[in-house]
Amino acid sequence: MSQNEVFTIKGHTVKPGETLQVDFKIARLPTHTPIDLPVYVFRGEKPGPVLLLTAGLHGNEINGIEIVRRLISEGKAIPNCGTVIAIPIVNVYGFLQSERYLPDGKDLNRSFPGNKTGSLAHRVAYVLMNEIIPLIDYGIDFHTGGASLSNFPQIRCDFEHGINIKLAEMFAPPFILNSKMIDKSFRKAAHRNGKHIIVYEGGESLRFDDYSIQEGIDGTLRMMKALKMISDAPEASHKCITMKSTSWIRAKYAGIFHPLIAPGDTVKKNQLLGTITDPYGETTYKIKARESGNVISLNYMPVLNAGDAITHVGK
Repeated sequence: MSQNEVFTIKGHTVKPGETLQVDFKIARLPTHTPIDLPVYVFRGEKPGPVLLLTAGLHGNEINGIEIVRRLISEGKAIPNCGTVIAIPIVNVYGFLQSERYLPDGKDLNRSFPGNKTGSLAHRVAYVLMNEIIPLIDYGIDFHTGGASLSNFPQIRCDFEHGINIKLAEMFAPPFILNSKMIDKSFRKAAHRNGKHIIVYEGGESLRFDDYSIQEGIDGTLRMMKALKMISDAPEASHKCITMKSTSWIRAKYAGIFHPLIAPGDTVKKNQLLGTITDPYGETTYKIKARESGNVISLNYMPVLNAGDAITHVGK
C-alpha cells in the first residue's frame, strides 16, 4: 500500500516533503505532570510505503532509542519516497525510571492490543494500535537483550510468513532468527491488523553497544533502500546467517561464570565455552557446546544459580 496524497495523523495533515512532531497525551504522573508520547513524521516528496520505527517499548533498552535518535538527528529518517513514522521512546515511564516495565508492573510488549480505559500499559498499547498502526505498511521494533544478556545484532521474525523473511533480508543483519509471534505482543497485534513488523535485537539493557547501534542504523537504511524510499545505503560487511533453530545452554551448577566466548562467535560441538567455579577456588565445572552453531546471546552476569541461562546458540 502506498501512502495517499493526504496523510493525516491526530488531525494534522502532513504534505509531501513536510516534517511534523505530534504529541499524544498518555496520562499524568501522580504529581499531575503530563506524560506525552512524541511521534515524528517524515514525508518524502514522492509516494511510497509508510515505515514505522519504534524503540523503548522496554524503558531500559536504550540501544534502540539511540538508533532512532541518530536516524532523526542525522536526517537519515527523511525519505525521498514514502513516509517514516519514528517513535524513539514508546515507554516513557520505564525510560524515566530505567525500568523494563511501566508503573503498573506490566510489560508493554505483552499488553496489546490494549484498552482505552485499562491499566497504564494497556492505554499506551491502545494508542499505538488505534492511532499509529492503521497508518503504516511495515515496521522495525528495536530491542536489546535483558538484564546482563548481550545479544549479537539480529532480526527476529516468523518464518511462516514470507514477507517477514523478505523484510529481514532487506535489513541484512548478521543473524536472522526464526521467532514465533508471542500472544499480546506488539508484533502479533500488528500482524493481526495486516501490518508487518520485524524485531531488531542488539546489545544489552542499560548499556550502549556501538556495534549494535551502528548495525541497527545501517540495517534500517538498507531496508529503506530496498523499499525504494531512499537511493543509497551502506552495504553489509558481513555474511547474513539465517537460523531456523536455536537452543539455550543453562548452568548445571551455581557459582561464578568465566566465559571463553563472545556474542557472534562461531562454536563447534564439544568446544569449551567457559567455566563455573565456586568462590573459594576448590571446584571448576566445564561448560561445553552441545552442537555447532553461532553465539546469539551471552550472559555477562558472573554470579549464576543452577538453571540460569548462559548462552543462546543458533544453527
